[in-house]
Amino acid sequence: MGYIFIVPLIFLAMILFSMIKVLNEYERAVVFRLGRVIGVKGPGLIILIPFIDKMQKVSLRTVVLDVQPQDIITRDNISVTVNAVLYFKVVDPNNAILEVDNYLYATNQLSQTTLRSICGESELDELLSEREKINSKLQAIIDEQTEPWGIKVSAVELKQIDLPEEMRRAMAKQAEAEREKRSKIIHSEGEFQAARRLADAAEVIQKQPAALQLRYLQTLSDIAQENNSTIAFPIPIEMFQPFVDNFKNNIKVDQKD
Repeated sequence: MGYIFIVPLIFLAMILFSMIKVLNEYERAVVFRLGRVIGVKGPGLIILIPFIDKMQKVSLRTVVLDVQPQDIITRDNISVTVNAVLYFKVVDPNNAILEVDNYLYATNQLSQTTLRSICGESELDELLSEREKINSKLQAIIDEQTEPWGIKVSAVELKQIDLPEEMRRAMAKQAEAEREKRSKIIHSEGEFQAARRLADAAEVIQKQPAALQLRYLQTLSDIAQENNSTIAFPIPIEMFQPFVDNFKNNIKVDQKD
């Protein structure tokens, strides 16, 4: 006799199990009753009518979608491989179920085609130096296309740009040439400043001849402090004055001639 009651209890438990559902905070349920949508329920405890109501769960958390690498020919006819990362979330579970068959697959395919289109319209220098601009353009276009599906695209980031090997070598040579150019400019600037300082020093010595004598004595002092075998015989600088005067007179005579 006990078995008579066990079967109905098992059947009742199955019915209760199919009626009662618990959804997490980040989950929503789109409930269908005899094929018609009656609303979005959750989170928490929800009750369904057995054999009449059906539900489909939708997660409201941000989805990180890795867009597969795409072979692209840029506007300046350079072949590159580009992939990206897409961040989006469902904001309208009802549209995410009703307006598109599989919103994850559809968003992935849309991201791939948009990535090829936008990167194909850009030159290689733009892809490498203006990533933020391209990311914003990708985000705006994909978000506009997925809005009817109840999906909000929060960000798109270019993940990696693979260049052909010959292009990498050319860019490396260009960078090396640029570094060498900067090095020569810095060296020439240093030579120019040194020459200017020497000209200033010559002008000071011309106005103040005693400065040359002081420099002469300082040089002798520096030589004396070094540990070497050099012997310096100091000669009064006035001894060179006749030679200087003679040189100036010869210049004046040549100018008169």
